[in-house]
Amino acid sequence: MAVALTAITERVHMAQTPLVNWTIVTDDAGVMLIDAGFPGSRDDVLTSLRELGFGPADVTAILLTHAHVDHFGTAIWFAKTHGTPVYCHADEVGHAKREYLQQASPRDLMLHAWRPRWVKWSLDIMRKGALTHEGIPTAGVLTDDIAQKLPGRPLPVPTPGHTGGHCSYIVDGVLVAGDALVTGHPLSPNKGPQLLHRVFNHDEPGCVRSLSELAMLETDVLIPGHGDLWIGPVREAARQATSA
Repeated sequence: MAVALTAITERVHMAQTPLVNWTIVTDDAGVMLIDAGFPGSRDDVLTSLRELGFGPADVTAILLTHAHVDHFGTAIWFAKTHGTPVYCHADEVGHAKREYLQQASPRDLMLHAWRPRWVKWSLDIMRKGALTHEGIPTAGVLTDDIAQKLPGRPLPVPTPGHTGGHCSYIVDGVLVAGDALVTGHPLSPNKGPQLLHRVFNHDEPGCVRSLSELAMLETDVLIPGHGDLWIGPVREAARQATSA
């Protein structure tokens, strides 16, 4: 499963796989990952870093949009093996530490097991370590002071709904939206701005409210947690997702 790396700006690169995306931010302060794929995405994550001339020891921090296993899986390894600091919104820290879990259960997924698309996706993510329940005990709160010292100086945009502490980020004028706003997913027959299937959302009305917040942003580039890069007003992407 190859990873496609796309330069969005001089500082921001989007790493895309069929299952999940992550973002690499580089500047004089170092290298930062925003999200980190599944536990089994490690080779792809390291490949994307190598393509930019970096190794795992060069990653100064990992920033999470949220603590679902497909977005923070490899961050577990970074934190454990390299002591890499991992940050997220204050309301997501307990989730990252696995003090609780806001994630679709195997039972939730079994309700859709009669659909071939869901069967294939379930098998694919299990191969990537989706059943891992390990947390990151060292996960910390992204404060304003910490954000100012991170590569790209990310600006948090709280977008709760998909999880209670989900947070998007603006870096170098690019919106990294995690799962608050996606443009595709292996389980979706549709392409373009949308929310994930409601089975994955902790608070569906909260997801819609967060789309309204994103619609107020004056940005024209969106890196989603799943799907293709969006070029164009983010308010239009949010409008399309709300309509869908």
